[in-house]
Order: sequence, then C-alpha cells, then structure tokens
Amino acid sequence: MSDGMAGGSTPLGPVAALRRIAFLLERAREDTYKIKAFRAAAAAILPLSPEEVAERAAAGTLADLPGVGASSAAVIAAAARGEVPERLARLEREHAGPLAAGGRELRALIRGDLHSHSDWSDGGSPLEEMAFTAIELGHEYLVLTDHSPRLRVANGLSAERLARQLGVVDAVNEHLAGSGFTLLKGIEVDILDGGELDQTDELLDRLDLRVASVHSKLKMDAGAMTRRMRSAVANPRTNVLGHCTGRLVTGNRGVRPGSEFDARTVFEACVEHDTAVEINSRPERRDPPTRLLELARDVGCLFSIDSDAHAPGQLDMLDYGCERAEDAGIDPDRIVNTWPRERLLAWANPLREAA
Repeated sequence: MSDGMAGGSTPLGPVAALRRIAFLLERAREDTYKIKAFRAAAAAILPLSPEEVAERAAAGTLADLPGVGASSAAVIAAAARGEVPERLARLEREHAGPLAAGGRELRALIRGDLHSHSDWSDGGSPLEEMAFTAIELGHEYLVLTDHSPRLRVANGLSAERLARQLGVVDAVNEHLAGSGFTLLKGIEVDILDGGELDQTDELLDRLDLRVASVHSKLKMDAGAMTRRMRSAVANPRTNVLGHCTGRLVTGNRGVRPGSEFDARTVFEACVEHDTAVEINSRPERRDPPTRLLELARDVGCLFSIDSDAHAPGQLDMLDYGCERAEDAGIDPDRIVNTWPRERLLAWANPLREAA
C-alpha cells in the first residue's frame, strides 16, 4: 500500500524520524542536498546507543558529530524526548498520503517494483536502504536495476562491478531471510544503436529480470529507431521495454520530445516475444504517452508499472503509474508486478525454469 512507512502523529526514534523526513522530501522531489543531510545524520547517530543520543541532545552537542547539522540536531533532540519533531509534523501534513487521487485499487494489487536504482549507478542511496524502504512500503520484491556500462554519465556498471553487486544482493537477502521480501537481481540495460544489449549474455543470464531502455541518439530516424527497439524486444533476455519514448515533460532536467518510431510494430513485437511495456511512473516522464499506452493496451501487451526510483522516497511514485493504468482500463492481470514472485520469475526466465 502506498506510503506504508510509519509516520503521522506516532513518535519515532531519532533514526526513524530522520529517515522519514528524507523519505517525504524525496516523495516531494525536494532538493537533493536537503535529503542527503538528513540521511547523513541518520547514518551518523545509528551506531550510538539511545542513552548517548539522549545525553548529547540534553547537552546540546549533537551538532558536534560529523554529519549532524543544526536542523537534523533539532529533529534528533525532539525525537529523543519522545516528541514528533516540528519539521516532520509539517512534512506529514504537506506530503504524506497518496500521490495520486486515482488508481488506489490497482495500487493495492501491486506486489513489487521492477525498476530502481542505487548509489552503485546514479541513485542516491545504498541498495540496502532501497530494500528496507520497499519493505516498509509493503513490497514483496524490488528489482535492483542499476545502469549498464555504456551510460557513463550515470556511472553504469561494468561487468566486474555488476558481478560484485550480485554478491552484495545475495548478502542482503541472506540478512532478510524470513521477512517475506526479496531483493531481485536486475539491470536497466542500454539498447545500443543496432538493438544489441549493453552487457554480456553470461551476466544477463545470472539476473532475475532485465529492463531494456534507449538512452542515446533519441532523435534517430524513425525507421532505424523502430528496428533498434524491435531487435531489443526480440532478444530473449529482454523482459521489460523501459520508458519507450524517452520523453521528458516537466522537471529540473527540462523538457524533451519523445523518440519517433512505429509504435504498433514495436508493441506487436512485445506481444510476440512476451515483453512487457513499462508504464514509467516518474511524473517528469509519463511514458508512454496516453495515446501509445492505449495502443499497447489494444495490441495486447503486458505491462509493468515501475517507479524508476533513484531514491527511497521515489518508490512511492508507483501511485502515478497506477492512476494512469486504471484510467486506461488495463486488466490488472496484464500488469506483471501484480503477480507473485514465483510467477514473475518464471515469466522472466522461461529457459531457466524449464531446465
């Protein structure tokens, strides 16, 4: 259920209060530097005992700790006294609750998120924090999909770094055993100019799920772009076609028109090869546009409603995609992240499941 993290008028401990503030700031798409300050403060006091935190709060020495500033010290001190910090109370009033008015029934059916980023590529938080927040939101699974090597501007993962990340994911899942939640291994793999995927087949085969997206040469000739996307969709390792037009409609990155391609041809290839079309929930993308979303619906595509989160609080952006999917009248069973984990993994890895 959306906004499942603890909050409201219930007093939280200092670390939880700082994390909740950061979460709400991320949902509201506030400045990154503010968010990092509160997460840094949470990390700074995490190793301390409650008694030491309380003593420092009483003595006024919290800000002497590296990573703790005046604003975060005020939050910690209030929480240590068993109070709801004023900053947190204000953010709860302004930014808690559903992000979208519609799509509530569908949102309740969503079991996980297939597109998320950590600080291994261009996300802002460790993968552990992304996993813990997903659990707090009620997810049964989260697919970690950091970028592939070619996207250097996003610190894309080389084959060696991706292999190391897979070991970290295993360790996180071992720690979370029995929680009912699984951090799944994935990638947002670049679709190269000729439709190839930007990672080795051997590594792609080790993943649980793969989102393939175009990030370069978005103004490519429509015919060439159609062939490029169709080739990627036909690759048996591709599970989800990410933000298919690449457009930006608002936000601090400016606006950008979508790529031109024969959408019917691409979506028919998605149906033929059992590849889902992503409904990207980021408000600056709203991708695919409504006319293409309805075309994909009519052609018979599967869908994945994804947050494309680059920070924990952005995981809640699924609300926006659910509202769009519900408005388009898409059957929930055609949305692959309403499926239980076992069904999702069997669909994403048919050859592995058949072996």
